Order: sequence, then structure tokens, then C-alpha cells
Amino acid sequence: MNPLDHTHHLTDSIDKLSRSESYQELFHQQRDGELLPSSKELDTIVELARTILFPGYYGNSSINSRTIEYHIGVNVEKLYELLTEQIFAGLCFVRTHEDDDCREIKRNEAAKHAIHFIGKLPELRHTLATDVKAAYDGDPAAVSIGEVILCYPAIKAICNYRIAHELLSIGVPLIPRMITEMAHSETGIDIHPGARIGKYFTIDHGTGVVIGATTIIGHHVKLYQGVTLGAKSFPLDENGQPIKGIDRHPIIEDNVIIYSNATILGRITIGEGAVIGGNIWVTEDVPQGERIVQRKARK
Repeated sequence: MNPLDHTHHLTDSIDKLSRSESYQELFHQQRDGELLPSSKELDTIVELARTILFPGYYGNSSINSRTIEYHIGVNVEKLYELLTEQIFAGLCFVRTHEDDDCREIKRNEAAKHAIHFIGKLPELRHTLATDVKAAYDGDPAAVSIGEVILCYPAIKAICNYRIAHELLSIGVPLIPRMITEMAHSETGIDIHPGARIGKYFTIDHGTGVVIGATTIIGHHVKLYQGVTLGAKSFPLDENGQPIKGIDRHPIIEDNVIIYSNATILGRITIGEGAVIGGNIWVTEDVPQGERIVQRKARK
């Protein structure tokens, strides 16, 4: 079949796709000299951060105690440069038309955010070490700490979350969500960067876990696969639109275990030391130390 016979069909499609009413809500026009945040560059940034946080497990495996300062120094410099550019892209993406003349201000702001984030890396490493320990201690199948760091999808997802949460907390837009969604795609674990999660946090297996934006999780909490910490409903404004920024996800206190496929919805509190059994639907507060399990059906 002669391709020229279809020229008018292609021309018609191009015409329809180019009409403003077709793309007006799906089109982002870049200003000259500005780029969108790049998933590829963010992937490199996360890999660099992991290399710094877990030396020897990511990046150059020949690193040793004599060369560690050199390698970390090189990687921190790379991280600063790449992160500054991506934060700058994120700041430009969300800025308004009134900000047209503040490009240099945004670049300086991006550099300050990058420096601030790098200053938090020692604390971030300490927190991730508690997560790794929780995963190792909580899984009889774990052979070593190294296996947990290299193999467990939960550690990758939690690492991305903690990086993203730190960036979000210092005012970086867009990029934190992109970083957690990268982990979501890789591991099946969906943690919103706005959630607040304590130390010694672990997710066993992990696939299908969802943790909403306003969730608060204490220390020494363990989740299993398929757990949802979600919103019960979405209050609407006078125009019928969902109200943004309200606390709508659960509070999970210290030392709680939530087993597979449990669904916890709404701004409720699961008390310290409580245990939530598998396949349970919870929409009310659970007292401290309570065990919630499915009731056996009567014969």
C-alpha cells in the first residue's frame, strides 16, 4: 500500500492534535533556557545519594576506609551540581508569570536547598541504618545486613521516601513526588513524600503498600504487603472540588504491626503496640495494645 495514499489522514490528525482546545490542559510551555525536571537525572541523583549513604554497596565497590573520604567527596560534589539543576528546574516549573525576571534568584534558591539537603545526609544515613536493622531483625529469612541493603525492595522504597521527604520539608516542589513515584514503579510500594515516618520502620515483602500524604507513623512500626494507610473520604468545597491540605490519613503510634492487606482509613489513631490482622478494614480508633483480627464465621 502506498504511504502517500494516507497523507490526508495524517494531515487531519496533525491538525486536530494541534488545535488549542485539544491540548490546552495538557500543554506546558517552557520559558527559554529552562528545562523540566528529568526522571533520568533524578535517577542518577538517587543513585548518587545511595552511594553516599551506603558506601560500598552502591557505586564503586572497591572503596575502602583509606579512600572513603575521597569517594564521598567526589560524589557529594556531583550530587550538589546535579541536584541544584533539578531543584532549579522544579522551582521554574511551579513559578508564576509574575516571576519572569527572577531566574537568578531561583538558581540561588536551588543551590541553598541542595546545600541544606546535603547537610542532612549524616542524619539521613543514621535513620536509614535503623530501617535496615528493623528489616534484618524482623525477617528470619534475612542472611545478612548486606543482603537487606542490596535486595530488599522496602529499603529502596524507604530510602527514596526519606530522600524525598527531606527535600519536601525544605520547600523543594515537584521533585520529591517524582522520586517516590520512581520507587513506586520499581518496587510497587507507594509512599507519599509528605508522610511522616519514624525510625526502625520496615515493610515486609512490600508489594501493594500505600501510605498517604498526611500519614504519621511512629517508631518501630512494621507493615506487610498490601497494607493501605489511606483516606476515608474527600471533603468537598462549595464548588464540589476536593479540599486540599487537610489531615485525612491515619496516625500509627509506636510498636504497631499491621499484617497483609489490612486497610486503615481516615484520620484515626492506631494505638501504641496494637496489632492489626490481615484483610481487616479499620475506620475507627484502635486502643493501645489492642489486637484486631477477623472473627470466625459461625457454623
